[in-house]
Amino acid sequence: MDPIISVSGVTKTYKGGFQALKATDLEIRRGEIFALLGPNGAGKTTLISIICGIVKASGGTITADGHDIVRDYRAARQAIGLVPQELTTDAFESVWATVRFSRGLFGKPPNPAYLEKLLKDLSLWDKKDERIMALSGGMKRRVMIAKALSHEPTILFLDEPTAGVDVELRRDMWEMVRRLRENGTTILLTTHYIEEAEEMADRIGVIAKGEIVIVEEKAELMRKLGRRELTLHLQTPLETLPEGLKAWDLTLTDEGNSIVYAFDAQAAETGISALIRRLAELGLDFKDLQTRESSLEEIFVSLVRDSK
Repeated sequence: MDPIISVSGVTKTYKGGFQALKATDLEIRRGEIFALLGPNGAGKTTLISIICGIVKASGGTITADGHDIVRDYRAARQAIGLVPQELTTDAFESVWATVRFSRGLFGKPPNPAYLEKLLKDLSLWDKKDERIMALSGGMKRRVMIAKALSHEPTILFLDEPTAGVDVELRRDMWEMVRRLRENGTTILLTTHYIEEAEEMADRIGVIAKGEIVIVEEKAELMRKLGRRELTLHLQTPLETLPEGLKAWDLTLTDEGNSIVYAFDAQAAETGISALIRRLAELGLDFKDLQTRESSLEEIFVSLVRDSK
């Protein structure tokens, strides 16, 4: 299946000489949720703005739903809905009026039934006659999503969609994004919340200093780059690790009460059984053990650090 978004060799250098994007290649699959992670200034918003036609690229080509974003701008832009970081909408308009106006901007004929369903899906229907200025931050964020979806795009960009939103509302929005994907919308989101990408994304891309560092299936990324740790809580604390344990990658923690063993869970031999036998041979008893897998946040921090 052809990608719904194809980015090829795209660069962006501003007049002052700052290179926000180096030659960037990226493909987004139709119907997926793709999370783009990166620190501030990494190029996330620049890349999204170029794809959406807000910022002009210095080089390269992009197609959106089969349309070149420069040669066939109108059709490409109609395929895209964008929810920017900043809450920018007419504060004095009602929810209904602003969403209806957004649909008209794309030349779509009136469709009150579609807009009603959209507002109901976003839990905004009971707010339809209220002015934007009277809404909470979370409700304003939902209105921005409703505006972005008003013209029935096939692609939705969410740039930091849950910034400033409380935990409960964030969870509600995650569920809403999943429903959109189930209805066939392709979603690309940028986020500072690592757990957001871990919770929702099918694939994850990491960008640092204007370069895509890695693009991978979420599960595969966790498998390739994640590590597991085995923690053994000792019966009697140690001052130092015995020489007989040098063969393992061990760390003494918790004031000598615990030994932490870092291992590759995918390896044919993890070394755990041999370690436990060696502990018994050395007369080191433990009262409890537990394992922990690297989080996506730890993987992300590692990738960004390695790119410096």
